[in-house]
Amino acid sequence: MTPKPIHEYPGDPARPVACILEVEEGSPADDAGFTPGCLITEVNGHILRDVLDWQWYSAEDEVELSYVDTEGDSGTVVLEREEGESWGITFDGAVFDGIRTCRNACVFCFMRQLPEDARGSLVLRDDDWRLSFLQGNFVTLTNLSDEDAQTIIERNISPLRVSLHASDPDVRRKMIGKHAPHGVAMLERLLEGGVRVHAQIVLCPGINDGNELKKTLAWAYMHPGIENVGIVPLGFTKHQARFDRSYNEPEDALAVVEAVEPFQRYALAERGYPWVYLADEFYCNAYPGDVLRHLPPASHYGDFSMFEDGIGIVRSQVMEWQDCSDEIEHLARVLDEEDARVYYVLGEAQRDCMAALFDESPLKGRLVALLVRNEHFGGNVDVTGLLCGGDVARAIRGVSAHDFVVLPRIMFNADGYTLDDMTVDDIRDTAGIPVTVVSCSVPEYLKEIEELVAG
Repeated sequence: MTPKPIHEYPGDPARPVACILEVEEGSPADDAGFTPGCLITEVNGHILRDVLDWQWYSAEDEVELSYVDTEGDSGTVVLEREEGESWGITFDGAVFDGIRTCRNACVFCFMRQLPEDARGSLVLRDDDWRLSFLQGNFVTLTNLSDEDAQTIIERNISPLRVSLHASDPDVRRKMIGKHAPHGVAMLERLLEGGVRVHAQIVLCPGINDGNELKKTLAWAYMHPGIENVGIVPLGFTKHQARFDRSYNEPEDALAVVEAVEPFQRYALAERGYPWVYLADEFYCNAYPGDVLRHLPPASHYGDFSMFEDGIGIVRSQVMEWQDCSDEIEHLARVLDEEDARVYYVLGEAQRDCMAALFDESPLKGRLVALLVRNEHFGGNVDVTGLLCGGDVARAIRGVSAHDFVVLPRIMFNADGYTLDDMTVDDIRDTAGIPVTVVSCSVPEYLKEIEELVAG
């Protein structure tokens, strides 16, 4: 598949161009007359494929830009800047030659498990190493070319986030398809070139767990460039027939915790940090009703760099909650004075975390966790971020009109839509009761709830 450029070069639609989104006032670009919508076609004679090319070729304090302006006129201009000054250009997107899509057949691919009517952006399977560096996406490296690898090494583009899954060639091929060997070869080439890697393992029952997991971790530990490994459980929906279990049963989750602990202890002693990290689900499922006592301490997670992978979120929430004792007591007084009850919508995964914290605090009975089952996706999908508007609307229909319902912002994308394309107004109209969107940050939503109730 040939990537399509985001913006077309006049007369040559296959040639990538960079479209300017914003120009900083008073910057060199502003002084030169650039405006939003102008196209940068070359930098010092080099075509730009992405923001990384721009950063590389525009690193000096004098640069020659070829452009096409918003009137269709083309030209070349030399820009100069003071040391440390920005050129003042923000581009419309990180890649200019189109996102490189996945060519694998991963057995666990979540996007292949979505309903047929899912919007296009949800089923776009990217596997672009540039987005791995720029946005933290995980990639398999199976579509990495020799030129790409050389560019990464020469420019020291690091760290990359790489999907490892298994070190055994046969197991890895079974998991992601025929291009698996190329991905491992490219990974080893990058590591030999000094590129640092954050690796991820999607753990699938009976495929890459047990002894296979231990073999994979041993292999990864022998490659110092792999700075850490994050392990996340298989997520499956009702819209597929391959999987019917993951690590939701306590004995299955506990087996993973116990298999990983020796590696963590060894790494902690030798390298000073645990090195391999488990997603929160493993602890929540291994210790139902008692997860807060068994959760690793904050020091285990360092700077919480794997937060976006679901690693350390529960510990972070607990820490925030404990740091807000004064705010919690204050809100409890406000809710008592107003005789108000607030329902905070959460996924069922929060049963032993935030729901338990609510019930053990002065807010018990006033701030209530409304746990919503995810019927839209089904399977073992139970996190708050994947809640859908239809399920939420059904769950809150029985709430009294005198009570308040708040929805966590993580349910909505930047355009204000849930994964089933509902807005806040849609949920309100379907449920027949008012709803308000609040932050996922404890200190922020405590304040927002107080303003909602008292205001």
